[in-house]
Amino acid sequence: SVSAAFWEHLRRLGLQDFPCGLGSWNKSRFDARRSRHRGWRGADPDGQEETIPLDEETPETLMELLRDQHSPWAPPPDCSPHDQHLQETAVLAPKLVCGSKVFQLFRSLRIIGKEVEEVDKGLLQLHQLEELILSTNQISRINSANLPRTLKQVLELCCNAVDDLQDLCTSPPPELQHLGLGYNRLCSPSQHKYLTAAFWPNLVSLDLIFNNFMDLVGLVSQLSSLQKLRILVLQGNPLALIPTYRGFLVDSLPKLSILDDIRIEPDERHQFQGLARQPELIRSEARVVVSIGEIKGVPDPSIQQQLEVVSKAVVITYSYCVTYEF
Repeated sequence: SVSAAFWEHLRRLGLQDFPCGLGSWNKSRFDARRSRHRGWRGADPDGQEETIPLDEETPETLMELLRDQHSPWAPPPDCSPHDQHLQETAVLAPKLVCGSKVFQLFRSLRIIGKEVEEVDKGLLQLHQLEELILSTNQISRINSANLPRTLKQVLELCCNAVDDLQDLCTSPPPELQHLGLGYNRLCSPSQHKYLTAAFWPNLVSLDLIFNNFMDLVGLVSQLSSLQKLRILVLQGNPLALIPTYRGFLVDSLPKLSILDDIRIEPDERHQFQGLARQPELIRSEARVVVSIGEIKGVPDPSIQQQLEVVSKAVVITYSYCVTYEF
């Protein structure tokens, strides 16, 4: 589940372990009264002397242990800037990461490639979460009731096994601006109805790359309700093979700024003007030409023919069936 992956993520960050946390190495700095009986003396901001016991470290030293890439306590290589900020907070203000307080510090959560299958209700503890990235997992269904309503920047579900958006659209985060559903198993026309302003009124960016959408006219009729949509990615779907694909989209969605990572320039929009009013020009089929450059592991038939000419021995013939998957 996402919750299990989340707690494993916190464990890797070591927010309660040296040099972070409220261990003996820094506890005295957060006591109301500091001991002045032993240890190193230094000047505090008020010009008065304070004592740091010998078994403790200064905040500067602890931060250096985190920031030095050669330090054994350096963050894992895949740590995000937000993760690094959490570790620094665990040094400078460790009480903020104790227990359930740590949930309040998460505005972004990235769980990538952890074989997560379930988006469980444990996410609801992250009351400040605005960005959730769950790419390259094994998620097939998402219950929107388990998503924090505070999600407004990003919900990224790229490279999963999502084949139905019904549960996600039961009560989706209303302020969400980017929805990433690329490299999943969504297809036409059953999923078109979930890609409208009724579910995503504030959507600015939509990624549907490499799914199985085939009905261009049907999909565009639903996407046209997304009045704030500015970025759309559809390449890799069968409908992108239609000759008039780009022109029809450019003219049908006049507020779109970027299609398939290519900016829509004014001259291009002018070039395709009026195409949206001629859906009869769009064919629901495409022609694909496949050229075979080389086949490995199959006997050369020309050599077989030569053997038939020079030899009177029994000849064995082979037949092959080649299958293409798109």
